[in-house]
Amino acid sequence: MSNYCSKEYCLEISGKGACFTRPEMKVERVSYDIITPSAARAIYQSIFWKPAIRWHITRIEVLNPIKWFSFRRNEIGSLMSHRTRGIYIEDNRQQKAALILKDVRYRIYAEMEFIPVKDRVKKETEEYRPDENPAKYYAMFERRAQKGQTFNQPYFGCREFAADFEYIENPIKGNGISEDRDLGYMLYDMDYTDEMNPQPMFFRAIMKHGVIEVPPVNSKEVLK
Repeated sequence: MSNYCSKEYCLEISGKGACFTRPEMKVERVSYDIITPSAARAIYQSIFWKPAIRWHITRIEVLNPIKWFSFRRNEIGSLMSHRTRGIYIEDNRQQKAALILKDVRYRIYAEMEFIPVKDRVKKETEEYRPDENPAKYYAMFERRAQKGQTFNQPYFGCREFAADFEYIENPIKGNGISEDRDLGYMLYDMDYTDEMNPQPMFFRAIMKHGVIEVPPVNSKEVLK
């Protein structure tokens, strides 16, 4: 695949709560200590996404101290389908505990990769467009981010935790909180090479002076 990844963008994102659920916690929701690269990518995609681009998170700066709170909430224990013809809530209600992050704020850096038609998975369904080029998509993202435009409300892991964002036009990379921490293995993203059976990818997240450097997807630090 041709490499058109050349421009990095920065967003400062914040919210009152966040839950980046650990996949190993099967019943109760327990968040990772910080935002995951996949959750950060979803915020960029909520601002701008096209089949011709792919977002790569490169750096996470943790700006607020890591704080927690817990609560219990009601959830539905089954999914509705055409076979069930509806769900009786009183018979399917489950009360579950959740350990959630409080008052989060991050500065996220991401690169936009341009993917020409010839390199796309579903290239047989797309036609070549002579006006398609990286600069066009760079300008579209910048314009939308500056105006605060989104396709859907950005959120922190779960849709009930809305995320606010600010586009940083000329960012200066610096430190986050004054803390070093080994965050252990963290969900990196999902590998959709096999669309019928996507697989999780993980990486060892090391925070130094409040900063996590996110490795490239094809590096040896990303485990599949």
